[in-house]
Order: sequence, then C-alpha cells, then structure tokens
Amino acid sequence: MKDLPTRSEIVRCDSSRPLYPLQFPATALLASSSSSLWHQCLEHPGPKALSKLAQTSDIKCTPSSSAGLCHACQLGHHVRLPFHASSCATRNFQLIHCDLWTSPIVSVTGHKYYLVILDDCSYYLWTFPVRLKSDTFSTLSHFFAYVRTQFGVTIQGVQCDNGREFDNLHARSFFLSHGIHLRMSCPYTSAQNDKSECIIRTTNNMVRSLLFHARVPPSY
Repeated sequence: MKDLPTRSEIVRCDSSRPLYPLQFPATALLASSSSSLWHQCLEHPGPKALSKLAQTSDIKCTPSSSAGLCHACQLGHHVRLPFHASSCATRNFQLIHCDLWTSPIVSVTGHKYYLVILDDCSYYLWTFPVRLKSDTFSTLSHFFAYVRTQFGVTIQGVQCDNGREFDNLHARSFFLSHGIHLRMSCPYTSAQNDKSECIIRTTNNMVRSLLFHARVPPSY
C-alpha cells in the first residue's frame, strides 16, 4: 500500500494465498483522521457503529467540528419525499378532521368504536363512542346540527380517509345538499389524514395510561 502523490510505501503485506491479511505494526498505525472523514470513507455508518469500530480497531477518530447530521445520509436513507401539510384553516369549523378507531375489546356499554372530530384551526377535539360502523354517519350529522345551533356557523369542509363509514351514498348526499367540501386522502397515503390519526394515538395513550394506573379490566 503506497501513498499516491509521493509513491512512498505505507505498509506491505505478503501472502502466498489469494487473500492478503492486513496487519499494522505499532509503527504503522493509521493516521488519526476526523470522524466525519471516516464516516464518508466507510460508506456512511451510524455514529454507534463508527464509535465501536474506533474502540476495537486501529482506526483513530478525532472529533470533528463539523460533525452533525450528514446531508447525504438524509437523502440516501429516505424512502419517500417529505410530506407537506395540505391544510391550514384560518377560522373555526372551516375544516374538521374525522376518523373512526376500532377497539380490540368491546366496552361494558357495548361500544366497539369511537369517532374523533378535530377542528383544524383550534385543535379542539370531540370524541363520540359508536356501537356500529353504520352509526358513524348519524353521529356525524348530529354533530353538524350541534355546531350550526350552538355556534351559529356551518362546517365548510371534512377531511377523512377512504373508509366506507364516510364514503357512502347517504354521506355524500348529505355533504352535497349542505355544500360541504369532502376531502378524502389518497389510497395508501395515511399522511394526508395525519392530524386525526395523531390525535387518536394521543387519546389512546392517555386512556391506556389511566387504565394501567387504575388497574381496571380492559373492558373499561
């Protein structure tokens, strides 16, 4: 192994077999280089792998002042482009997000689902227990009447997924007759319905924590 500019020999490994074992004597250790340089030379490993390699081999890494998140790693590890938010309501009830969650255990009152309705502007959340999926539309229509009576406004848009509880003849007829804009996420694009899915996860985390703390049966 030689240095390319000076052609001076760095280390020599002789072998009569197809493989050449590389063994560095104490006087021919690899020169100390910055961690960012080794990160680039070793095909962009993670920081833990690079640290372990430095501890178990003759590689010497010095902390780099420019060490941080590698831009090439961000591009190389991405499986898809970043998803940009497609909604930003400027007033209450201009857009609401809806989703239905299915519980693995039926409650003591016979409810297996609950409907979440999230206002895009205020982030205020309503939850409604539902016994059957077919009850989703009636629950949603009652909520529209409640908003119109109590707040004196009309909901202008609904963001939801492609579930049949939202995409059916009765729901579409109701939205058209009331001039409500129905926005449905594209198939296999759950990020378009991220606000309602995130609020479901947050709600479930809180409920599970309360159940575990109180040590009550899962049916509650």
